[in-house]
Amino acid sequence: MPALSEVIAALETLWPPAGAESWDAVGTVCGDPDAEVSRVLVAVDPVQEVADEAVALGADLLLTHHPLYLRGTTTVGAHTFKGRVVHTLIKHDVALHVAHTNADRADPGVSDALAEALDLRITGPLVPDPDDPAGRRGLGRLCELPTPLSVAAFAQYAAERLPATAQGVRAAGDPDAVVRTVAVCGGSGDSLFDAVRAAGVDAYLTADLRHHPASEAREHSRLALLDAAHWATEWPWCEQAAAQLDAVSQRNGWDLRTHVSHAVTDPWTAHAASGVHPDHSGAPN
Repeated sequence: MPALSEVIAALETLWPPAGAESWDAVGTVCGDPDAEVSRVLVAVDPVQEVADEAVALGADLLLTHHPLYLRGTTTVGAHTFKGRVVHTLIKHDVALHVAHTNADRADPGVSDALAEALDLRITGPLVPDPDDPAGRRGLGRLCELPTPLSVAAFAQYAAERLPATAQGVRAAGDPDAVVRTVAVCGGSGDSLFDAVRAAGVDAYLTADLRHHPASEAREHSRLALLDAAHWATEWPWCEQAAAQLDAVSQRNGWDLRTHVSHAVTDPWTAHAASGVHPDHSGAPN
């Protein structure tokens, strides 16, 4: 079995830490570099439910997309929920490694996995990495639909192809407008509206769209917006990452066993659709 340090070196080849945003916190959170690794669990969120799943599975390494500690802290005491996660992992010899914005920019990366989940043909990155001469790395992806769909039909299609969440997929724009090209960005993507408009696509699918940026985007163009749950747009990366690690294991003769967590860690648990008012305007009577 490989040592944790060997597995981490492989992970950092797949998702180089230098590719992370300056504000991000990627890399190894806890773990003994000399400990052997035989089983790995891949998940989006390093929450207690996932830590408990890693322990129950007998995993030696938990690989997550989201950081446990994005900002500094003065305690890892178990009286805090993040500290409790750390205590759980260390007590059971489970290492924690994070690949966040470095996995977003990678080739393949988070948005590639999202596009693949939607069966889209990728034509290039939305925001190319200037340090990549091949022009394949970067944030988001520009894609083409295999068959044109209306905005409403594409929203329904995306909701059916992505993991089920309480939110589902919201759409903004003319429901009957035709979508042939789309930009996608796994996770929060409303900071990329300028690049999306410059790309001239018909629609943009991402997560965490806020009222004011979305409203302004709609005023700027006829761009259709599709807002999915943050967790749902990033979970496909877990399967992609597990497959990549399987390939590394096979090349190195490690015989690692990789698993993907199916725990739904999206924080929203219920959705109540608004009713239609008698005047059909949606305004209070």
